[in-house]
Amino acid sequence: MPKDIDPKTGPRHVAIIMDGNGRWAQQRGRPRLFGHHAGARRVREIVSACPELDVKYLTIFAFSTENWKRTQAEVAGLMRLFRRYLEREARDLYEKGVCVRFIGDRVRLDDKLVSLMDELELRTADNDRVHLTVALNYGGRDEVTRAAKRLAFEIEQGRLTHDDVDAETLSRFLDTHVLPDPDLVIRTSGEARISNFLLWQSAYAEYEFIDTLWPDFTKEEFARVLASYGGRERRFGAVPA
Repeated sequence: MPKDIDPKTGPRHVAIIMDGNGRWAQQRGRPRLFGHHAGARRVREIVSACPELDVKYLTIFAFSTENWKRTQAEVAGLMRLFRRYLEREARDLYEKGVCVRFIGDRVRLDDKLVSLMDELELRTADNDRVHLTVALNYGGRDEVTRAAKRLAFEIEQGRLTHDDVDAETLSRFLDTHVLPDPDLVIRTSGEARISNFLLWQSAYAEYEFIDTLWPDFTKEEFARVLASYGGRERRFGAVPA
């Protein structure tokens, strides 16, 4: 672990909005999908770096509910990339002790991709070195809406009453119910918005917006961002002692 990262003050759960693949490719005169492939290779490096950097939970934003608005060719290419990534990386993720989960609405995804997702979750379920969560066809508002529908159904069935409903109860119906809330959210590419990502869970997260495009986001820069987080004071609405 880099000497300037203290595991006692570093983030346990880091979430990343991996932005900038398309621009990275365009800067090189290549199609946008070329950048997405480079971004997928960067995911491998960052996941591999997590144990050394004492990051136990890593959540990455791979495809949003709004990304369907992109061209049909780009969406189809991304879906092929997701399938190929899962096929190629499954063994390596398992052997490195990575527990993989997926969040988001799977209804719109094709059957082959969903099958690969299910298989990888099952295969890595007992791993505990790093917990990698991939947000695929995910949107924060969509997630809360789906959670509210499930909660309403439980009330209709008489298993809950309206008096049982509080923030903790709703959290149990979110896609991330088995995960701790993120401590730090990083967005690459210079954009300073959260783009409907982990809206509920990030209520008290620290944010870091960096100019680096995702395919250029190295392990070393990741370590620098984590070290910077260690110098922040998180008060969760309280006054410093």
